[in-house]
Amino acid sequence: MFSFIKIVLRNLIRGPSTEPYPFGKASAPKGLRGKVKFDAHNCVACRMCEHVCAGGAIQFSEVPDKRGLKFTLWHNTCAFCGLCEYYCPTKAIHLTGDYHTAHLQKDKYGYVETGLVKYQPCANCGTPMVPVSPRLLSLAYGQVNGDIARLTHLCSECRRQICDPVSSNRSEVK
Repeated sequence: MFSFIKIVLRNLIRGPSTEPYPFGKASAPKGLRGKVKFDAHNCVACRMCEHVCAGGAIQFSEVPDKRGLKFTLWHNTCAFCGLCEYYCPTKAIHLTGDYHTAHLQKDKYGYVETGLVKYQPCANCGTPMVPVSPRLLSLAYGQVNGDIARLTHLCSECRRQICDPVSSNRSEVK
């Protein structure tokens, strides 16, 4: 009996050993995988994140006015596994240290991360296309020269016509 009272008194003197969350600030350990942040500027819409998402939380869809692709991530479905971040070639997705995911039941359909990957017109034919990310260019080529920079503003079909020396349908780039 005395050992129990001794433990109780010792714990009362030391105070609580847990985090004061949700009543106070709680620290996140280093490397914690929290909510996902999306950077549309670096996204090349390869959809690898959508493919590897364990919970099926990531979706790409074309916006109704055809001006780009909408990225949607449902935090309620996300398993915070980090596969999307790991496989993203341009690092347009990263998991933050923010693990606060408590919300009201009525807010569950608004608990999403969204972004818009805007199309840009092809410099040659005007076809809408996903722009090439500067991050991807630096990963692939290091220093980007003028020829590569010029090709980044062309759709895949125009690049094919310009770069294929045996193509009989070569067209000149404006």
